[in-house]
Amino acid sequence: MTDQTIPEPVAAFIEAVNRHDENAFLDAFTEGGAVDDWGRVFTGREQIKGWSDNEFIGANGTLAVEEVQTAGTAVTVVGDWRSTHANGRSKFVFDVDGDRISRMTIREG
Repeated sequence: MTDQTIPEPVAAFIEAVNRHDENAFLDAFTEGGAVDDWGRVFTGREQIKGWSDNEFIGANGTLAVEEVQTAGTAVTVVGDWRSTHANGRSKFVFDVDGDRISRMTIREG
């Protein structure tokens, strides 16, 4: 289903990213959570933080949401990503596990 309502915990995650709140961003992931950024996979808080310091929160990234789709525990968000590292329309697929994110996959939107 396509919807502009972003379900939790993804909504809180995007808000944390847009206000550059590193702790809330990191706390949104499960203990073994992972980020798949165009095939480069970062697993666990330490690796995700290292990646984010250069390419996400540390790059002052913001996401303007344009589309939202949910299918079971997967939430797909397409929007305009802006940062000092990369810019452009991007697709973020979030695998949700309870009140946390187990995986975030980033691809071209």
